[in-house]
Amino acid sequence: MAVIQHMCSAPLSRVMLPRSLVFSSSRGLSILSAARASHAVSQQVLLGMSEHELQQLALEFGQQSYRGKQLHHLIYKRKVKEIEDFSQLPQAFRNDLQEAGWKIGRSPIYHTVTAADGTVKLLIKLEDNRLIETVGIPVEDDKGLMRLTACVSSQVGCPLRCSFCATGKGGFSRNLKRHEIIEQVLAIEELFKNRVTNVVFMGMGEPMLNLDSVLEAHRCLNKDVQIGQRMITISTVGVPNTIRKLASYKLQSTLAVSLHAPNQKLREAIVPSAKSYPLDAIMKDCRDYFLDTSRRVSFEYALLAGVNDKTEHAVELAQLLHEWGRGYHVNLIPFNPIEGSEYQRPHRKAVAAFAAALESRKITGSVRQTRGLDASAACGQLRNKFQKSPLLTESENLQSQADVTVAC
Repeated sequence: MAVIQHMCSAPLSRVMLPRSLVFSSSRGLSILSAARASHAVSQQVLLGMSEHELQQLALEFGQQSYRGKQLHHLIYKRKVKEIEDFSQLPQAFRNDLQEAGWKIGRSPIYHTVTAADGTVKLLIKLEDNRLIETVGIPVEDDKGLMRLTACVSSQVGCPLRCSFCATGKGGFSRNLKRHEIIEQVLAIEELFKNRVTNVVFMGMGEPMLNLDSVLEAHRCLNKDVQIGQRMITISTVGVPNTIRKLASYKLQSTLAVSLHAPNQKLREAIVPSAKSYPLDAIMKDCRDYFLDTSRRVSFEYALLAGVNDKTEHAVELAQLLHEWGRGYHVNLIPFNPIEGSEYQRPHRKAVAAFAAALESRKITGSVRQTRGLDASAACGQLRNKFQKSPLLTESENLQSQADVTVAC
């Protein structure tokens, strides 16, 4: 949260509180206004707010409601990053927002890597100096139109520590707030100078462990950034009770479950958290999700050479899926090699044989095209090169150097 700026020239009441909490002769303080003001103080971030919420905010600051529409346009269309650059708004309104501790909620890009295939991976530096990854994946279709997918993170690191995942090896810090998720998409749009058409929650972290923020970001991406729900995918390795909770929202987005194994024993070896969420329980929840939402469930399956990529694994996987119903799709993902991992990328013949075994048993599937291998493609890989603990601020870095000098 932004620290409230203490301006010596401003009255203390205006510095410490939004205008809705300042009594005036023209407008009293209503219970509804107080509730909104309390919400504003707790959030203090404009990014993630709907047009209606921004209109209400404008009214609370004594402005006309159309100023909220202007705010919405400046944040989501113009992608302005600082309140002082809201040139279409009155200077007094901008000053009031800043004095009350409001900010837009955009973070700087810390590092960018571009792969030969056009995939771009960004490291975004958050307010607490932690780094998160987001990836822009451009694909041109036969008509020359570009589909731009943003792969976004939902946590700083990940607590589930899947054995093949670079993110888990980098540790876990915290959940992302809604604006920290949304800003990843805006950063990709700015970089590519093109609209993001698809969003996949397949970056750093387990989305279901941060479901409230993920759902708030989903609403904003759909309604404010205007990305269709069917163009958004929420991925999970499986967290008890969360698939049922997600189903209750009746979203038209795709649920992607990271399965990675056709049986419980092998899955526990690859995904340690599987011990608390047995395979049968996951499959039941996926079947119920399909029945509740009529949306096909997609299964992610990372192929690890010699571990889960044999034809007999494919046969067992097909049997599992047929046992639990229909409407499933399997995405086969050849492992992206990461430093220090015991796993290897499977041979193309093994991938083709696995896919053929599924197809012959009437399981629809696809092999995901590997993108950005020269840009640290595996999730969390680039971030781990730069950070496994919070970056030092400039003052902390100077103090650290001073401490070293004293120690010497």
